[in-house]
Amino acid sequence: MNGLMIKSLAFSALLIVATIAVVMSLDIDIFADSVNAITMGGAIAIAVLTSAVSVKYINQMKTDVATGELADESWDGVREYKNELPSGWAYSFLGLFLWSMWYGFVGYPINAYSQIGEYNEEVLAYNAKFESIHKNADESTLREMGESIYLVQCAQCHGNTGDGLDGKAQDFTKLRSKQEVLDIINKGQNTMTAFPGGMYPGMAAGEQAEEISAYVAGGMTGAKPASFAACSSCHGENGEGVSHVGPKINGYDMVNTLAKGKHGSIGKMPAFNTLITPIQEKALTVYIQSMAK
Repeated sequence: MNGLMIKSLAFSALLIVATIAVVMSLDIDIFADSVNAITMGGAIAIAVLTSAVSVKYINQMKTDVATGELADESWDGVREYKNELPSGWAYSFLGLFLWSMWYGFVGYPINAYSQIGEYNEEVLAYNAKFESIHKNADESTLREMGESIYLVQCAQCHGNTGDGLDGKAQDFTKLRSKQEVLDIINKGQNTMTAFPGGMYPGMAAGEQAEEISAYVAGGMTGAKPASFAACSSCHGENGEGVSHVGPKINGYDMVNTLAKGKHGSIGKMPAFNTLITPIQEKALTVYIQSMAK
């Protein structure tokens, strides 16, 4: 056995010992489940194969001489040999291809362990527990919860105090302006998950649209214009909203906006329906409602 082989075996042993030492220092039981065992087996196999392949080709480079028939083409005096592809490379490629097809279509997606799947299951279980605990939360609890959610998910665009950061996003500290309401009447709103029909443009026009915009922007106080009848069938007599028909318009209803995003006079807000639970949506609505003056 030559010196290079001895060094290779020593290097492999060192890699294996170091790998096991790191795993043991993390208090991981190698044989606790098949995933750990397979991972450790793969690490050992990689260490051994790396050393073996290195030794083979280093020795080959020392002793082998290029042989075979030279190709006719020449590039600045450099010519290639017409050697066949090594059979080991071809079989390795074929084996890797067949294994990848099995792994991609059978081994992993259908019946193998998935960290992402486990994480998603834990998130769903936690969300279900959270919804159960807070399903009857009072308004004070919802407002506190909503504030926490707002500061994490919304404050980046709307500001910590909900002022919209100088027009960069919706200002929650005041009701919608007349121009904002008029813009919604003229352009409509995108079809929502919670309200399948959506709101189509041109539900009112001219003087009627002006009256409705002023009434809604004013907090729906004072005399109700006759033209508001065009809105009440979907949004309720007092703008409180009608389930699965139209959202509330006497304040901010975030469930609708979070579900599909929103097109507004400022720009487009993306949907956030996968980030928070229904109770959290309700809490966020309560908190944002408390901001408006």
